[in-house]
Amino acid sequence: MRRADRLFQIVQYLRGRRLVTARQLAEKLEVSERTVYRDIRDLTLSGVPIEGEAGVGYLLRRGADIPPLMFTRDEIEALVVGARMVRAWGGKGLSDSARLALAKIEAVLPENMREEIDRSRLFAPNFRNAKGTADPFDSVHRAINEKRVLHFDYVREDGVASSRDVRPLALFFWAPAWTLAAWCELRKDFRHFRVDRMRNVEAVNRNFADESGKSLTDFLAHIEQEG
Repeated sequence: MRRADRLFQIVQYLRGRRLVTARQLAEKLEVSERTVYRDIRDLTLSGVPIEGEAGVGYLLRRGADIPPLMFTRDEIEALVVGARMVRAWGGKGLSDSARLALAKIEAVLPENMREEIDRSRLFAPNFRNAKGTADPFDSVHRAINEKRVLHFDYVREDGVASSRDVRPLALFFWAPAWTLAAWCELRKDFRHFRVDRMRNVEAVNRNFADESGKSLTDFLAHIEQEG
């Protein structure tokens, strides 16, 4: 859990108007009591009205409350456009997640703000997925998250074909195509591949760990030097 998420959860637990001990918070958040004490201190210093002390418990000061998270009109439109772009240009997994996330956001908005979603005039037509080229994206994305070596056949723009085993590092979107940044085991160097030119994509039963000279950090440094 990210620290920002943990701080948010602590505030939610303290809303109950009953004393909550550091031990109880530590058990709920699966962190140490020392971490909870540090988080409580930082929240207090940032202005969150928390009362209590170590060994007794904590709660939000009576009559005080933290306003719920709310979006501005521009923020709503940014979220809508982002979700539409992911649905149009991401794989099926991300597309479904974007649709569900947008539905959750819409569900907690007041009615007048929900209308802003329908009013947005920024769209991302789904031409790419209509051609069926999104299929490799999910396999590539999953392999990156699982740190699994990818095997695939690749056809360059000039028609030259090859088979590759790579360590997938990241996906980059260069409209209208996604490219995979990877460490190529054939070339023993960094390479990038257009996802829509990858065929027979398969995550082999072999994981990899970050290794000096072959990681995403190294790839980004390599690109920066070339630029």
